[in-house]
Amino acid sequence: MSDDPASSTADADGSADASVESDPPAADPILSVEHVDSGYGDVQVLDDLSLTLADGEVACLIGPNGAGKSTVLKTVFGLLTPWSGHVRYRGDDIGGLAPEDVVREGIGYVPQTENVFGNLTIEENLRMGGVARDDDLGPVIDELYDRFPILTEKRNAKARTLSGGQRQVLAFARALVMEPDVLLIDEPSAGLAPNTADEVFDDVLAVNELGTAILMVEQNARKGLSISDSGYVLDQGSVAYADEADALLDNPEVSRLYLGG
Repeated sequence: MSDDPASSTADADGSADASVESDPPAADPILSVEHVDSGYGDVQVLDDLSLTLADGEVACLIGPNGAGKSTVLKTVFGLLTPWSGHVRYRGDDIGGLAPEDVVREGIGYVPQTENVFGNLTIEENLRMGGVARDDDLGPVIDELYDRFPILTEKRNAKARTLSGGQRQVLAFARALVMEPDVLLIDEPSAGLAPNTADEVFDDVLAVNELGTAILMVEQNARKGLSISDSGYVLDQGSVAYADEADALLDNPEVSRLYLGG
């Protein structure tokens, strides 16, 4: 579900303002977005947006369509250049770096669509994920096969023959070939049946268990928060709420405005 610059449709009585109601627990961030404005062409989407991701943490971005969720990931990954503000990885400003350089820094990205090469086999997809490495890919790919057995069973199959859930697993594994410390995931459950989506969320946690911090956009807000450590609610390009994930789930205003009551 791609972002568009349209503003939220919440009415005047029910809309949240752009101020942050609360903050997640303090931690040394591996990734920080600091007062970033960003957008497409002349259309601004992100407005003074700030967030942090701690090492080993899962953080979930939720909010209405057009709130800027996917735009955050694209700005971090270098697909968009911040108009102002900073994107820092381990303290270094990476805002505006090309995506291939962001990957080399240690950040992977799993987009919502076109996240695997359909005409290539699973094995070929995984090797494509490591094109920026100059060492032997065999050991890391073998580890990924061990982590995700379904890929081992189908390693010679074309990616286009996989189910939606299997393609998502392949997309995760392909991004992990570079052994990133941070993985950006856009809408992992989009278009999947509920049972399959649950399996994909299990795979998100499996990725996190490898020690990879995850910044995830998720349309199923309740489920996304339920597997996360912290959460951010975006509205009209700004952070409306930030807190521990459980606290957001228990927040009556967040529930009323963004979680369906």
